[in-house]
Amino acid sequence: MTAPVVELRGVSCQLGTAPPRAIVREVSFSVSPGETLVLLGRSGSGKTTTLKLINRLIEPSAGEVIVAGRPTGALPPHRLRRGIGYVIQEAGLLPHLTVAENVGIVPRLEGWAKERIEARVHELLNLVGLEPERFAQRRPHELSGGQRQRVGVARALAVDPPLLLLDEPFGALDPITRTELQREFKGLAVRLRKAMVFVTHDVREGLLLGTRIGLMQDGRLVFLGTPEEFRRSPHPEVRAFLEAAA
Repeated sequence: MTAPVVELRGVSCQLGTAPPRAIVREVSFSVSPGETLVLLGRSGSGKTTTLKLINRLIEPSAGEVIVAGRPTGALPPHRLRRGIGYVIQEAGLLPHLTVAENVGIVPRLEGWAKERIEARVHELLNLVGLEPERFAQRRPHELSGGQRQRVGVARALAVDPPLLLLDEPFGALDPITRTELQREFKGLAVRLRKAMVFVTHDVREGLLLGTRIGLMQDGRLVFLGTPEEFRRSPHPEVRAFLEAAA
């Protein structure tokens, strides 16, 4: 049996003071290579906070997060994050850098040779459907929203991390571009065999992209199973999402 790339064991998070507010409550799951776990939930359900607990953008109040067999607290945060691909809405590209420079940020920080970085950037731009000859020297403002998201995915893959975290990466795109990128992403997921945690509030997107669905409500993971099991579940929050998508 393949060992999980990421595992959460009873993870909780409280923020604020007097009294602290529970954002995530005793969440447990694991994701193995080739799996895409979709964290689905309403706004404020704790799904994005759960994602940030994995790469220590937020520290857990209780429980343990394991990445690649090691507790995340055993690594300096910057070392942990360089080994995890992270894709956010609107891509988060640095506007003063070219596409090639954005994709090559982490390899440069890791001390890769210039020739190796150039070869990797070329490979990744082709992978996400952007011809290097046309796009490598462009700036983010010269790209469409869909192109920026493709660059964001390429950047997340730059050092070939075992784990990708994706926080509503297609949420700001128009419906046609969003559908195109969802299909492309699904194909990439099959080819790359990474462990992925994908946050969305869109049940259709979750059912399309997820090998498993984790439904969050009030900071708790109230359902965890395959898309088929999700469709059959009698849980009231599951039924609410399915009815909203009908």
